[in-house]
Amino acid sequence: MFDPNHERSNPEWWLNRQKGRLPGLVGVTPVELGEGFAVARLDIRPELWAPNGYLHAATVIALADTLCGYGCVANLPEGASGFTTIEVKSNFLGTATEGSLTARATLIHGGRTTQVWDAPVVHEQTGKTIALFRCTQMVLWPK
Repeated sequence: MFDPNHERSNPEWWLNRQKGRLPGLVGVTPVELGEGFAVARLDIRPELWAPNGYLHAATVIALADTLCGYGCVANLPEGASGFTTIEVKSNFLGTATEGSLTARATLIHGGRTTQVWDAPVVHEQTGKTIALFRCTQMVLWPK
């Protein structure tokens, strides 16, 4: 249940928590979290390219998966203790070597035991969708 006053609903809280961890190392910047959605961006830099000179697929997945995770935590059912990812799927439609990426994760299914999130990844400067991402999260409950 989304609570706009809870710390996990604050992008700054996530920005501080991710320091020294994969989302921080990649450069994910949480922008907004709301009821059933989350938004983030990522500046493209050469360190995020694959050896072939194009954006590494793992970079795109890191952005989308991180965003879905933050959205999941911000929208957990009351009493849930957390989540774990049980499935991810990504279709790549294009690439980019400069500029920035944005993603908006949307809660497609918010059940008691699972959540399903979609997060299209868009090249900010061209508006082109470069990847479609979907993940399923298992909601964890205290024992």
